[in-house]
Amino acid sequence: MKSLEELKKIREKAQQDLALRNKNAKIKVIVGMGTSGIAAGAREILKTLVEEITKNNLTDVVVTQTGEKGFSSAEPIVEVEEEGKEKVIYGNVTIDIAKQIVKEHIMGGKVLVQYTITK
Repeated sequence: MKSLEELKKIREKAQQDLALRNKNAKIKVIVGMGTSGIAAGAREILKTLVEEITKNNLTDVVVTQTGEKGFSSAEPIVEVEEEGKEKVIYGNVTIDIAKQIVKEHIMGGKVLVQYTITK
């Protein structure tokens, strides 16, 4: 059993993570969490994105999830939607690529073309 203080810290962190998924923001990051996405490691990708966004204090970014996108061979899939820009879809995302998406695309404005897929 955890102490009351430990439970409060866990609760605060969960509330912060949930806030990242539920607020209005300029940038929306969507992780495909359908069956094939989860099987390919999408849970770890979602967790990594939330951690990196939190670590970098990015307050105008929301992380959310969706079901199957029809690209099962390219899972895990991450979409980045920015106001006034075309949606970017990344495929076969690894933890390292997820970190690059936050650093280079979300923070730096540079699309990582080598990891994108098209419909």
